Amino acid sequence: MLLIVLLFFLIIFKVFYIQVISYSKLNNLAASLWNRNLPIEADRGKIYDTNGVVLASNKTTVSLVLVPNQIKNKKETTEKLSKILNVPYNEMYKHVSKRTSIERVHPEGRRLSYEIADKIEALKLDGVYLVKESQRYYPYDTLLSHTLGFVGIDNQGLSGLELTYDKYLTGEYGAIKYTSDAKGNKLELTEKYEEPQDGINMTLTVNYELQASLERELDNAVSKYKPDQALGIIMNPKTGEILAMSSRPNFSPSNYKNYSIEQINRNLPVWMTYEPGSTFKIITLTTALEEKLIDVNKDTYYDSGSIRVENARIKCWKHGGHGAQTYLQVVENSCNPGFVTMGQKIGKEKLFKYINKFGFGKKTGIDLNGESTGILFNLDKVGPVELATTSFGQGIL
Repeated sequence: MLLIVLLFFLIIFKVFYIQVISYSKLNNLAASLWNRNLPIEADRGKIYDTNGVVLASNKTTVSLVLVPNQIKNKKETTEKLSKILNVPYNEMYKHVSKRTSIERVHPEGRRLSYEIADKIEALKLDGVYLVKESQRYYPYDTLLSHTLGFVGIDNQGLSGLELTYDKYLTGEYGAIKYTSDAKGNKLELTEKYEEPQDGINMTLTVNYELQASLERELDNAVSKYKPDQALGIIMNPKTGEILAMSSRPNFSPSNYKNYSIEQINRNLPVWMTYEPGSTFKIITLTTALEEKLIDVNKDTYYDSGSIRVENARIKCWKHGGHGAQTYLQVVENSCNPGFVTMGQKIGKEKLFKYINKFGFGKKTGIDLNGESTGILFNLDKVGPVELATTSFGQGIL
């Protein structure tokens, strides 16, 4: 009697465990046996310039999906599909006979042309489906290529803004859902369409007309001078907004596989380092003025054409020098020896303090991958010569 009662309670507990505690898990496992989802890819978010010009869009293509359990004549299906797709019989047979609920034919059946898709559709083969896929489309081809970046075959961002904002640009898959029997055959009147959710659109600070002008000028420069590389940036100096940016060599994002890693990954305006030269003199001047070390109108300097710092002789660009000058004239004449004396008045600690305050040696934080920090001398390695060259923009990157 006790044994029967114990067994009775064990059975009750087991039923309770299945119906209540494990219900969700078991229900999901059961649903996976009879539910089928044919994936429908969402459109990726569009990328616009500041005036609404589309720089990155999408075009609709189709891809081949198989439900192997529904394919009745696997040899015939394999022969017909391999002929249309120009794929070896053995390769296609692996897809057709694979033991899975749904098989996406990759990569042979991805992004098919409408001509090929129509041929497959006309066959009316069991277990053979064509589903919508979205393909990234760049209407201006190479324009802004490094900044926009590119996407892979699964529409995942791999470079540039496509990578940085991938989670926003990527939409959510939809599906054609239906119920199947134990053999995988589709049951009638069970089909349900779940609409995909498109990605979020994005508007840039880039101005298409300025970008097109910059691209044209870079092409002209490359054509005329045959340089190894060329780059240009157009920025709003009041806000820091990038209005146009490009470099050479560039590439076509739609055909990125045809280019080397160096060509597609090196966005020169954010990746390359260079010596700023005389454009850096504004930093030295600002430091001297802020620290009240010079009066540009009253203080003077005599430029003989060069200045000696330890064992180094630093020349002025003008042979014979500029002679007697105020420091305002030193600036106007971009006189290297005059800026050396300005740097000496400042001293390395103060000069490098201001260099750091201006952000040199740090990233700007631009929303593009691969940004370089630039290179500065370590302060403890800055001697008189390093201080002198830094003052007019050499030795700093």
